[in-house]
Amino acid sequence: MPDAPAADIQVYINGQAQRVPAHCHVAAALKRAGLAHSRRAENGQPRAAFCGMGQCQECRVRIDGLDHCLGCMTPVAEGMRIETQA
Repeated sequence: MPDAPAADIQVYINGQAQRVPAHCHVAAALKRAGLAHSRRAENGQPRAAFCGMGQCQECRVRIDGLDHCLGCMTPVAEGMRIETQA
């Protein structure tokens, strides 16, 4: 019998509570929340997950107060606080 889908958990994105699947990564949670990008480059251009494997580092966000976390490589956790420059 196949495993049941993981339950949703609550995270906070830019201070707003969001329900996301427990098995997703931060970059996917941002997309589900309707955010097209996670930060801005020094020249102001919007940046978002690109490679999906942590090499390009375009998906950097602040997680629970820690800067420069890679959204594409970080699984969500209950109560996680995610901050973007969106």
